[in-house]
Amino acid sequence: MRLTLAIALVLAPLFFGLGIVLPLMRFETLYFFDTSPSLLEVVATLWNGGDPALAIVVGLVSVLFPVVKLVAISAEAVGLARGSGLAMRVLPHLSRWSLMDVVLVALVIVAAKTGGIAQAFSQPGLWFYAGSALLAALAHGLAGRLRHLPRP
Repeated sequence: MRLTLAIALVLAPLFFGLGIVLPLMRFETLYFFDTSPSLLEVVATLWNGGDPALAIVVGLVSVLFPVVKLVAISAEAVGLARGSGLAMRVLPHLSRWSLMDVVLVALVIVAAKTGGIAQAFSQPGLWFYAGSALLAALAHGLAGRLRHLPRP
């Protein structure tokens, strides 16, 4: 169980980093135009396009919250966050947002496909982002279980 936790703690941040810099999806319109934005490019486009409030919300929920969650899970796993610390109070609230972004991106892809706007295809960034969320959930569950076991 400790080995699985260690692997999840290493792979979750790696997958998260890849998930925010690699393209999330590819949109093809009229067979001539195609775009493949990453999550960071989406935030930058919103910011530069005159939607700073939306850029801040997407940046907080999609980038900052997962980073804080991964740090809190790591602190819990190594025993730095015991009992009623800030990490233990914040972690359940951050965990609720885990897969919301993945679901939203999937809904955008489905809407684009069914609306006839464009052809949409998932890209590696989406899969790495989803993998990071799942590995973080696994690490959080394992860290919680190991907290109650005696240390070797």
